[in-house]
Amino acid sequence: MKTIDELLAEGVSGKRVFVRADLNVPLADGQITDDGRIRAVLPTVEALAGAGAKVIVASHLGRPKGAPDPAFSLLPAAERLGELLGKPVAFAQDTVGPAAHAAVDGLEPGQVAVVENLRFNPGETSKDDAERATFADELAALADVYVGDGFGAVHRKHASVYDLPARLPHYAGYLIATEVGVLKKLTDEVQRPYAVVLGGAKVSDKLGVIDNLLEKADRILIGGGMVFTFLKAKGYEVGASMLQEDQIPVVQEYLKRAEEKGVEFVLPVDVVVSGGFPDLKAKEPTHPDTVPADAIPAGQMGLDIGPATAELYGAKLADARTIFWNGPMGVFEHPDYAGGTRAVAQALLDSPAFTVVGGGDSAAAVRLLGFDENAYGHISTGGGASLEYLEGKTLPGLAALED
Repeated sequence: MKTIDELLAEGVSGKRVFVRADLNVPLADGQITDDGRIRAVLPTVEALAGAGAKVIVASHLGRPKGAPDPAFSLLPAAERLGELLGKPVAFAQDTVGPAAHAAVDGLEPGQVAVVENLRFNPGETSKDDAERATFADELAALADVYVGDGFGAVHRKHASVYDLPARLPHYAGYLIATEVGVLKKLTDEVQRPYAVVLGGAKVSDKLGVIDNLLEKADRILIGGGMVFTFLKAKGYEVGASMLQEDQIPVVQEYLKRAEEKGVEFVLPVDVVVSGGFPDLKAKEPTHPDTVPADAIPAGQMGLDIGPATAELYGAKLADARTIFWNGPMGVFEHPDYAGGTRAVAQALLDSPAFTVVGGGDSAAAVRLLGFDENAYGHISTGGGASLEYLEGKTLPGLAALED
């Protein structure tokens, strides 16, 4: 995999460089609520522009249905990119049409343009190879060189991620090079003890990564909505908590395998419960209770790990040399149920380990709860991509950058 440093050494002045970024930022009423993914691509864009390239930044945002939808326009992301760069960024209101060509043709060396949401074109996400290839051909006409730097999309076999690199000289941007280096430290170059903290809503989303980590991790700590399937698998009643009944046999098998392999599986000893799901907009107090994990009352819903569990998890992370965390411990968006997630975030900071926050809601939680992002070893920009890499899967977007 060639890197952007090799491209810069070859010279890019005056060349049109297509940067596949991940500007898939959360929006509320048209305003960006977390610009972490935009900031993550800045080093690549700045280096290329600084070397005199004509930089074309492209990304998806959300899940439009293969047609233009103003709710998913990249315009707010383009404006924020311009603010962070400290200079104007041109914006094309289409992806490969006249506006895109006009924006690119109007670039002087060192200038930057953003084209509209790639998923406004059905060819971007099509499962039909020919349809994707046609769109990739149209994208290739905009540029001389391809730089892949949208780590959050490399697990997708999409036109701009998988097909386009084959049509242009291709290189990995700084973000992708960093992410791959970090993931190797979680798979091939692990310092032990290696502790993994997994949370989030659905256990089914994490089965693949648990399966693979049973061969690699020393300790796996479970929280979030997915924990109640584990508790049920141990024979506990979980009240009205989130439960994937169909996954119980798989979870029981994993618990058995962990015991056989000497992998420590750590589950909550207490849980914060309430009579219903909280209003995340109003964030009014909900009067939660803390109960033992094996005594959740009927009709009560588990919404966070309890304080005794938070203390336990902190102790289990204290001596680790490598920690990977993916998924919040509870409904961290509401102050009544943010304690567990806050405790895990703090435990990573207190640990001397190499710490990786695995993107998605975990990264959002770190920012929302006011932690210093730079104090962690690495905060990933791609939750799904990180998990699939740790599952041992081949990621199409990384394979496409290899020669």
